[in-house]
Amino acid sequence: MDSAIASNPLIERLPSHLKQFIKPQNYEEYTAMDQAVWRYVMRKNIISLNKIAHNSYIKGLEQTGISINQIPNMYGMNRILKEIGWAAVAVDGFIPPNAFMEFQAYNILVIASDIRQLENIEYTPAPDIIHEAAGHAPIIANPDYAEYLRRFGKIGCKAISSKKDHDMYEAVRSLSILKEAHNTSPEAIDAAEKKVEELQNLKETPSEMALIRNLHWWTVEYGLIGTVENPKIYGAGLLSSIGESEWCMTDNVAKLPYSPEAAFQDFDITKPQPQLFVTPDFAYLCQVLEEFADTMALRKGGHRGLEKLIGSQNLGTIELNTGIQISGVFTRMIKNKDNEVIYFKTEGPSALSFREKELIGHGIDTHSSGFGSPIGKLKGSNLAIENMSPRDLKAYNFHEGEHIEFEFESGIKVAGNIITGTRNIKGELILIQFSECSVTYEGEFLFKPEWGAFDLAIGKEIVSAFSGPADDNSFDLITHKSSTTTIKKEYSKKELELHTLYDSVKNIREGKNTSFSLEAAFELTKNHHSDDWLLPLEIYELVYDRDEKFAAQVLEHLNSIKSKRPKIEHLITGGLDILSNSKTHA
Repeated sequence: MDSAIASNPLIERLPSHLKQFIKPQNYEEYTAMDQAVWRYVMRKNIISLNKIAHNSYIKGLEQTGISINQIPNMYGMNRILKEIGWAAVAVDGFIPPNAFMEFQAYNILVIASDIRQLENIEYTPAPDIIHEAAGHAPIIANPDYAEYLRRFGKIGCKAISSKKDHDMYEAVRSLSILKEAHNTSPEAIDAAEKKVEELQNLKETPSEMALIRNLHWWTVEYGLIGTVENPKIYGAGLLSSIGESEWCMTDNVAKLPYSPEAAFQDFDITKPQPQLFVTPDFAYLCQVLEEFADTMALRKGGHRGLEKLIGSQNLGTIELNTGIQISGVFTRMIKNKDNEVIYFKTEGPSALSFREKELIGHGIDTHSSGFGSPIGKLKGSNLAIENMSPRDLKAYNFHEGEHIEFEFESGIKVAGNIITGTRNIKGELILIQFSECSVTYEGEFLFKPEWGAFDLAIGKEIVSAFSGPADDNSFDLITHKSSTTTIKKEYSKKELELHTLYDSVKNIREGKNTSFSLEAAFELTKNHHSDDWLLPLEIYELVYDRDEKFAAQVLEHLNSIKSKRPKIEHLITGGLDILSNSKTHA
């Protein structure tokens, strides 16, 4: 792994297809203005969240190494997170939902290491280090919540997506990048928002991923805990939003008891939420999660599970009752009159596994063009092939080197020479290989002798269907490339000058050498960067109780900004309110 990436034993054990999303934090790229944004949000949040956040949050800040005054360094976070059995990695903005949840299954906190712009200080739809580190990390210090997060990841990464899910992911990612990019035109943001809105308004049956993503949103991101009458915040989206964390506690936001029905409540990432769900405790989150998981193809299997995989047009896996797992892009199934699957087929590279381990000789090199097999019971027998004793198999002429012809109850006929069989750890047959084999159904050839060896997957039913491969090593999964990439910030000469001023004030506060005095920094800010409100606040903090005359000048300037920019008046007022608490929380 890149030596610039903060490590932890948990990160080293990650599969390669997840490591592809990890990037260096590049801490040196944070400007002094970025640090000031972090500091403002954290100090403001601590004041309000002390009263309205779940008590695990404040305790967790210290346990997870989150500093109020400085953007956290991933190296430091990982040293401390290791003590509670977790780790953190930096990524580039939004990553695909299945991957995001799979990281959680490995006890890895995914952190988008960019930080929001000053103009988006209250809220940004883009995942940033304020949201991830200050929102998610402290709560995982609570063991019950950490277990919920891990279990959610384990189940959520198996959820089957639809094409709409993929399109929505790309649209939201694009919008979040544009909103955080410098100097993006309003027209470009409007177009991106309309794209998200169009997809949200598409009427179709929600996929498993869409439903479980809703559960994730209403718990991990926007969850409340306690009672409907007296809730506390634990969702990271609320914990990291200095505007919405206070707004959500008013009567303007409906508070509803959390239940599995929350999976069917959609959300709009671009707007404050009109309702929130309240769980009585973290253990109840796991109960609802298990109830939802019981409805998923992961546990249901059957024709509906296979239908979901076919509709997804993505790599997925089915597992038969014998434990054999078939992974590939599923394109076809045949059902009988009782809606039972009697035949399935994949196209393109496919692999066979047992208990998440690829069967020797049955990887994508062998099954490069797909895999298909009938399943079910044999005609004229009450037994499935996997349940046959050696005597039964002999009676039905299942012998290596023998020519055999047999028919399933479904009417699918198989004729060929048995080459070999593969058994599971219970001794049950899970695979029989044939040469010179034909498989027919109602006059259609499902397999012809000239196509090579035929492998019959043994099993009478599909017991599980889920997204992704059974064995991660079966496929080349190091292929993710989003249609959008985070736009690297490029600063004008004027912006760089402002950053230098921020840096000087930061150095003065920390007792380091500086390029400008406070007086010089203030004059330059007032004369050349008159719209900037955060730097004057930082200057006022350093002089309000030490230099009455200078403080009055800074305060007058701040009041003039309030008059000119009424939309940010509350931010300046909030910053001034912080000062009475700063000595306690510095």
